[in-house]
Amino acid sequence: MKNKYQDNKEMQNDKNKKLQPYVVVLVLSYDGKHLLEEAIPSYLVNDYTNFVIVVIDNGSKDGTKEWLKKNYPQVKVLRTEKNLGYSGGFNFGLKYAFDEQNADYVLITNNDVKADSKMISALVETAVTDYKIGFTIGKTYLYGNPTVLQSVGRGEDPINWHSQHIGFNEVDNGQYDKIEERPFCDDIHWLVNRKVYEKTGAYDTNFRFNAEDFDWQVRAKQAGFKIYFTPYAKIWHKYSATIGKNSSFRLYYDFRNLSIVIMKYREIDFIKKHLRSKLDDLLWLSFKNILKLKWMHVIRAWAGFLSAVFWGFKNNKLSLGKLFL
Repeated sequence: MKNKYQDNKEMQNDKNKKLQPYVVVLVLSYDGKHLLEEAIPSYLVNDYTNFVIVVIDNGSKDGTKEWLKKNYPQVKVLRTEKNLGYSGGFNFGLKYAFDEQNADYVLITNNDVKADSKMISALVETAVTDYKIGFTIGKTYLYGNPTVLQSVGRGEDPINWHSQHIGFNEVDNGQYDKIEERPFCDDIHWLVNRKVYEKTGAYDTNFRFNAEDFDWQVRAKQAGFKIYFTPYAKIWHKYSATIGKNSSFRLYYDFRNLSIVIMKYREIDFIKKHLRSKLDDLLWLSFKNILKLKWMHVIRAWAGFLSAVFWGFKNNKLSLGKLFL
């Protein structure tokens, strides 16, 4: 039998849930069962009361769905029979969370992370202060060096539009302990406002991997939404544990997708400056990888760059006249 204390506690929890926005935590995983073993428990112990965890099993072949059902029956599993890519996989989950579950916010997060127990609460606390906050992020630390930052957002850059990660490889000594707006960010984790989803849609699946978050941020900012950072939400990231930090796969998208975002939205002078810089990077990277006999790295990087240029010509963002005038 329940005692009076248990009854009161349950009543208080029900009251808190009504007062708190409903959050769906979306975790995308492809053959990442070994990574979920740490990620899922870290979210389950979060002190926020009105949330559920949904794992998108993105065509895995490692028994992810069965393992989750056995070990974490409280976690909802959405399975796709084939790998839809990063953007497609998350869009599948976003549709479920917002359209079927009527979530107020969705926390998009990777499977190669460990979350702080106050993470969801901290993100929501900042997000609800302004209905124009479309995305809310916190501190991302390097998993292998837990006091060293990977990112606290991104600034603006005259060549690549968004800058490299703010705070990257810095020891956290409180230098970023202020809640403030950011020009751009990374979606290693971010809390997505329902309103931004309703007004701008979700990820553009033409990107598949990399820069899909950048593209969504640009669309959201054009619609009047903001990006905010709070230092009180913390997560530790096993950097590129799924696709590899220096893989040829990653290089293709690194040299393709950022350039396409810039061609979609920026003026031709900015585009030309960016592409010249990207070509310089490509030539230097090719030289280094040829010396190391990493031929596939060279091939994939060039394929990504040329794919972006072809996209520009096909979509009338580039022409010989525009490039050389």
